[in-house]
Amino acid sequence: METYDVAVIGYGPTGATAANLLGQQGLRVAVIERDPDIYGRARAISTDEEVMRIWQSVGLADRLQADMMPNRPVAFVDADGIAFIESALAGGAAGHPAQQFLYQPVVDEVLRHGVERFGTVEILLEHECLRVADTDDGVELLLVDHRGDELRRLRARYVIAADGGSSPTRGQLGVSYSGRTYEERWIVIDTEIIQEWAGHDLMRFHCDPARPMVDCPTPLGHHRWEFPVQDDEDEGELLTDTAIWTLLRRRGIGPDNVKILRAVCYSHHVRVADRWRVGRVFLAGDAAHAMPPWIGQGMGAGVRDVANLCWKIAAVLRGEAPDRLLDSYQAERKPHVTEVTRRAVLVGRVINERRRWLATARNRGLRALSRVPGLVTWAQRFWWIPEARYRDGFFVGDHRAAGRQLPQPRVRRADGTAVRLDDLLGGRWTLLHLGAPPAGTAAWTARGVPALDLAAPDVSGVLTAWMHRYQATAVIVRPDGFVYAATQSGRPLPAPPIPAHTTIGVSA
Repeated sequence: METYDVAVIGYGPTGATAANLLGQQGLRVAVIERDPDIYGRARAISTDEEVMRIWQSVGLADRLQADMMPNRPVAFVDADGIAFIESALAGGAAGHPAQQFLYQPVVDEVLRHGVERFGTVEILLEHECLRVADTDDGVELLLVDHRGDELRRLRARYVIAADGGSSPTRGQLGVSYSGRTYEERWIVIDTEIIQEWAGHDLMRFHCDPARPMVDCPTPLGHHRWEFPVQDDEDEGELLTDTAIWTLLRRRGIGPDNVKILRAVCYSHHVRVADRWRVGRVFLAGDAAHAMPPWIGQGMGAGVRDVANLCWKIAAVLRGEAPDRLLDSYQAERKPHVTEVTRRAVLVGRVINERRRWLATARNRGLRALSRVPGLVTWAQRFWWIPEARYRDGFFVGDHRAAGRQLPQPRVRRADGTAVRLDDLLGGRWTLLHLGAPPAGTAAWTARGVPALDLAAPDVSGVLTAWMHRYQATAVIVRPDGFVYAATQSGRPLPAPPIPAHTTIGVSA
């Protein structure tokens, strides 16, 4: 039996991101994927600045950015197509555009090409995992190679199951997937643009009680529409070319504008696995949670999952941390996923309101509020993607900065060149401080953690302002950019959470 550090089941965006993160750490990885090639249908259509920051950490953000549409305004329009809310999404400080539209097959291709850089990662296409068996020192996997209908066994220290919402691995583990599936089915129409039209590059939620609809741009000459199946309609009939063209012509779109690539019907789900860890097996992405698509976070949530998990697995395998560190994965990620899902459901209710009197009140009320300068932008923090912050997990103390993600401005290296902050930190534990290093610094630097005075690199003052905002003069930053500990002037840093003989400051 071949032995790997980690086996990743599923090679969609979540699994491919995990393979890049683990390969970058120098770990031996097996990626198991049932299909022979990239899934051709575009499912995810957008991403955000924090996900781009994760892809930046594996050196792929700029390449992915080249095929995306950044910072397009989002409009909620009434039955007449007149916007009652229209706004570009406000960015945080992660160093990338707040929202970008994407074409998922191309994203998958770039992520998979990224994995090819790492000779320690083996890709097993057309292999299906039939069984995972947790043992005292690893996991045994039974695979079938569909190319020759042969069985194969392998062993891994840990397994990440990113095998989708119908995850066979989750079923084998006996993990419940609680929540609900909405009765209403939605038709999704993907097209290729032949001739552009006014508004082809705008994101619009048509909040029409008679026929809600999503009108979404996607890059590289594509466009998508989504609409629900009404009670008196036949799902199969709506998937025919005749029905699709009837619907699109109502929006002024004809065969001269687009070519229909595909039309499919699907349901919206709100589900969460009750356990994301079973022994040495971890669920990630849709295998751990499913949410409606209204704020475009299904794919992003999975990418965030593995960004949280992979550096921890690497630390445990290198002996830098005990296995119990991995228990913080669900503790940190599940509350954020729950809140994202709640907000997605809320936005969906705004779009899908069918009671005309309430839709009229919605339109008038939100249109009036949108006229207040700055109100829509300010309100985004309550109805769009929540901030990257952990309230429970692997960090210490009750300092206001602990558990938060650092902003990412451009900073200067010692040679004077400007780079993004994460490129300077290099995915390592780092001590950042203002002024003299605090007491307790020696315990961290003795373990290989570099100490960096912000006075030199922080030419924009963004980091310094953030530190002042949260009343911190020094922070310990984890490899994923979240603050492990913080302290104020005159107070010492907490001790490192690892044995004195262990070095954690040098990444693979």
